[in-house]
Amino acid sequence: MSEPAFRVTYATLSADNDDLHTAYDQGIAAARDLLGHDHPFYVAGQPGHGEGTREVHSPIDRDILIGRFAQAAPGDVDRAVASAAAFAPTWAATPWPERVGILRRGADLISERRNVLAAAMAYEVGKNRLEALGDVEESADLIRYYCHQMEEHEGFTLPMGRLSDTEVTSDVMRPHGVWAVISPFNFPMALAAGPAGAALVAGNTVVCKPATNGSLTGIHLYQALRDGGLPPEAFHLITGSGSVAGSALTSHPDVAGITFTGSYEVGMAIYRTFSTAFPKPAICEMGGKNPTIITARADLDKASDGVLRSAFGYGGQKCSANSRVYVAPPVADEFIERLLDKTSRIRTGNPLERDVYLGPLIDERSIAVYQEAVAEAAAAGEVLIGGARLTDGDLARGNYVAPTVVRVPRTSWIWKRELFVPLIAVDEVDDLDEALTLANDTEYGLTAGFYSEDPAEIDRFLAGIQAGVVYVNRRAGATTGAWPGVQPFGGWKGSGTAGKSGGGPYYLTQYLREQSRTRVEE
Repeated sequence: MSEPAFRVTYATLSADNDDLHTAYDQGIAAARDLLGHDHPFYVAGQPGHGEGTREVHSPIDRDILIGRFAQAAPGDVDRAVASAAAFAPTWAATPWPERVGILRRGADLISERRNVLAAAMAYEVGKNRLEALGDVEESADLIRYYCHQMEEHEGFTLPMGRLSDTEVTSDVMRPHGVWAVISPFNFPMALAAGPAGAALVAGNTVVCKPATNGSLTGIHLYQALRDGGLPPEAFHLITGSGSVAGSALTSHPDVAGITFTGSYEVGMAIYRTFSTAFPKPAICEMGGKNPTIITARADLDKASDGVLRSAFGYGGQKCSANSRVYVAPPVADEFIERLLDKTSRIRTGNPLERDVYLGPLIDERSIAVYQEAVAEAAAAGEVLIGGARLTDGDLARGNYVAPTVVRVPRTSWIWKRELFVPLIAVDEVDDLDEALTLANDTEYGLTAGFYSEDPAEIDRFLAGIQAGVVYVNRRAGATTGAWPGVQPFGGWKGSGTAGKSGGGPYYLTQYLREQSRTRVEE
């Protein structure tokens, strides 16, 4: 595997590296050749064409055609699940070191193709260079991490105690069978590769349906894993709408487990209905309304950097995005001044360009949400900066908005709704107890940030915050930036159903079920 001269993670603060940009520019040139084509889906390695196609255009410029993607019908989903079910015993019986080797080769191919994959992703979903490269590298690292987990636990087979000399008992973890993966647009490779990689290395077969605005990236993931040696019957890729292909997959009786990443409403609907005749595992990673608390003892330069990166990185289109800030009155004015100054210097535009930080929103529906929130802020409180759709020059052909900071009363719905846009609300709080109460006053519990140089305050925050991923004094991101094997990523309350976090030491076992085996040897 070729190693990059400059490795990008979500903690990478800048990309002032000429080798990185030269390689990425070459990736852009290659990615252009991937645009505008017709794409089938794949069942047992064979192309499928379903019922018509759907055109997908770039959020960067609506005149750029990403491609025309075949729309799977319920019968296509049936064929994929049937093939996956038929092959499941064979794949489960494949020795786990062999599965690990295949998945690792696929991960290495993802890394080798990083620049082309990242550039194509930028065209498809509007990520800037660091965000797109980070998404691709996270995909490879998630797969590698789950392979490492299989090795570290030696395939999850353990000898147990004995009740007599003639009894030999072992504890074995076994795959479930067919696993469905439904991935979102905002991390179109990582949130498909992570759960699919975990399911596959554990011995399950997979049927994956990417988001419509992630179909091209999903096809590239499929190709990398297949080129790494994954059998065609082990991994099937379905493209199509959520209402047709997605519903057929989530309701299929022969799907043994599912991983869904998306909205709270859809995730909870899947969680409530997926199990019918008997319980089945449903890992639903859902939304967030993520707070940051800044006390009077905070480093405000560090805090303003971290809040800005987590509020406006990828236009706030992350379930981990920072959307609420509670700041102590003695430092509130200075913090807001710093945040507004840094926000005013963000360059918004075509994310393929080297120095652009904020690219477009994914679609017109997101634009409408942004405009609704801005109108609410203007009516109920104050828009401190931003608040407009950007239509100058080439920006008029895309989905561009200004990064926005608002102050609104706590009665405003802006404090409650997950928005998925680059808009953050700031408010003053009397003390840390009030800040924690407000931070926890949400149905979500995904991420949270904290800034204070006081160890006692840090301990109080860590003991009191209700979130699955927390960061303290992190310049790289107040609420965002988890990496496989470093920060396990998963939510509490309405942010997740599993209680086990992706990229963490307990995640892989969710794709396995326990079997106790006792043999009597006379």
